[in-house]
Amino acid sequence: MGRKTIFKIAVDIGMTAVLLLLMAYGMVGEALHEWLGAGIFVLFVIHHILNGKWSRNVLKGNYTPMRIVQTFLAAAALLAMAGSMVSGVILSRHVFSFLPIQGGRSFARNLHMVSAYWGLVVLSLHLGIHWGMMMGMAKKLVKKPLPACRRLLQGMACLIAGYGIYAFLKREIGSYMLLKSHFVFFDFEEPLALFLMDYIAVMGLFVWIGHYIYQFILKKWNRKS
Repeated sequence: MGRKTIFKIAVDIGMTAVLLLLMAYGMVGEALHEWLGAGIFVLFVIHHILNGKWSRNVLKGNYTPMRIVQTFLAAAALLAMAGSMVSGVILSRHVFSFLPIQGGRSFARNLHMVSAYWGLVVLSLHLGIHWGMMMGMAKKLVKKPLPACRRLLQGMACLIAGYGIYAFLKREIGSYMLLKSHFVFFDFEEPLALFLMDYIAVMGLFVWIGHYIYQFILKKWNRKS
């Protein structure tokens, strides 16, 4: 595994970790939330620079069903990140407080919520679409994975996805995505670890969905080919 690949993986892991902490806005504090937001934007830019070849070729070549899905998710992730950053700058009271921005806070608050929660889902689906590639890299490190280990991992993935459904409903993430609720509820007596565990499970759910979307399209496309 080359250095560039390792660096790419490190950036993606960093983005995932920061994203989870960003969802805990009310528990980590406003100032840290803003710095984390600025940090994930930097990581997002680095991610796109490292994958510049894909961006340069986005209008070239034929579009298979899988490429359509990948491009759609990439565009949706870009929109979510842009929405989060623009609204975050407007709402900022710490990192970007020096900017002479007045008004628009109500709209920015709604945009920030929608962008954040849709971003969580879209980025998780995006990760799921590429999960097979990451597992392929992992297999190179483990020469002969035992069938029992594979089944165990598949079982664990199903359990995480199952709990992710529960966490998605428990945390009312759907209502935030659809702006049915304009304020996020935080239980400040809840340990941060438990909050993050639920959101990791939600991410796991959509990674799982993304992975099986990938598998479904791949099988369908191979049959037609």
